[in-house]
Amino acid sequence: MIYVKDIMTTNVRTVPTKVTIVEAAKTMAKFKIGSLVIVDGKKAVGIITEGDVSKCVGKGMDPRKTSVAFMKKKLVTTEPGERLETAAKTMADAGVKKLPVMEGDQLVGMLTQTDIVNASFSLVTSLKEMVRARYRPPDFEP
Repeated sequence: MIYVKDIMTTNVRTVPTKVTIVEAAKTMAKFKIGSLVIVDGKKAVGIITEGDVSKCVGKGMDPRKTSVAFMKKKLVTTEPGERLETAAKTMADAGVKKLPVMEGDQLVGMLTQTDIVNASFSLVTSLKEMVRARYRPPDFEP
């Protein structure tokens, strides 16, 4: 059984609500990441993704003057001890690609669709190798 804590990223980048969209985009580019958790003090209050940046510009918002605070909304989150299947269903039901991982009010990680795909691929590969090893004749030499 795989849990969120087994595959989540623990080094999550955050930005305060006062940061502009341009500053957030530069931070994402600098760290080669697709999202930032928005914090008000120490409390996670939202998330901004590369897609959100594009939407803002597409709607005519000035990214140099608009803060990320407009992305404040109820976060869809998960917990480190949650089963991966449950977290994946939460993502699908909410239509999101990234889930902040919370322990109480504390942000402790991020789970992405890419994390889930990579973990699934590793699991399938391992199972495939186990099946091959089990059904390989004893005198078989590759």
